[in-house]
Amino acid sequence: MIWKSKSNFLQVDGETTIHFHTNFKKDEPVNDRPVIIFNYGLVCNIEHFKYQIEFYDKHGFNVVLHDYRCHFDSICDTGIQTCTFENISHDLCKLMDHLGIKKSHMIGHSMGVNVTLEFARLYPKRLASMVLISGTVFPPQDVMFDSNIVDLAEPAIIELRKQLGPIYDNLWVNTYKNPLARFIVWQGGFNMKKTKIDFVEHYMKKIGELSPDLFFHLLSEMRKHDIINELEVIENPTLLIGGDKDKIIPNYLQRVLKKYLQNSSLYIVKDGSHVPQIDFPEFINQRSLNFINKNLN
Repeated sequence: MIWKSKSNFLQVDGETTIHFHTNFKKDEPVNDRPVIIFNYGLVCNIEHFKYQIEFYDKHGFNVVLHDYRCHFDSICDTGIQTCTFENISHDLCKLMDHLGIKKSHMIGHSMGVNVTLEFARLYPKRLASMVLISGTVFPPQDVMFDSNIVDLAEPAIIELRKQLGPIYDNLWVNTYKNPLARFIVWQGGFNMKKTKIDFVEHYMKKIGELSPDLFFHLLSEMRKHDIINELEVIENPTLLIGGDKDKIIPNYLQRVLKKYLQNSSLYIVKDGSHVPQIDFPEFINQRSLNFINKNLN
């Protein structure tokens, strides 16, 4: 598995080092094969693309996996405040330069849609196409679960985090051990008939490796992200994907993206949850491969 292979690191500035994996060596010519870069979601991890990574590797694509600054094995000595979509995009551009990649295809899920769109805004000529899964350009606090419950609850949760301090941190790290918590996440974010709860447990365990402060910071970044004002000028070919049973980001938000991204097409997955690429990987893989093959250049 690519993401289990030897780790690589790139220092992108004086305080930031990015952790990444590839299925090719740095000195190999990469431009004779198309390149896929995966951008994962809010406090998620690269295994949210486990079926896509294996699929594209087997189909002869160069694959780049990376952790955002302040995430997992990536280092950011200046703190989480520098973890912005703009800085992540700059990091990706420097990583592409380091690997000799002139242009890539990007697949983003959830918050990774924001990352990919920001990259499209800043570096349109470095992006051949993008596959955007279950994302939103509206503040997630306003649309998650098709209500503003997150917006209402967020201040109280932040205050609770301040009051409890280390106790909150301990709960954050160990929530994956709670069967009820695992079930709630499984029921709320996945197709329970298609995705095993073991995947949910691993996902929650990985969340515990990240700071809860990072979660709240990135929620704030998503609220502030003004990419909606730039959608009409983004011309990169785009495949939008959503699940018709997505409880976290209702799929009407994919139709909003379809309306404003002029060079886009839309695929709604029947019975798909917020992570249709895990629920129905065979459908997502074939549809995205057909799309990317049409945009090879």
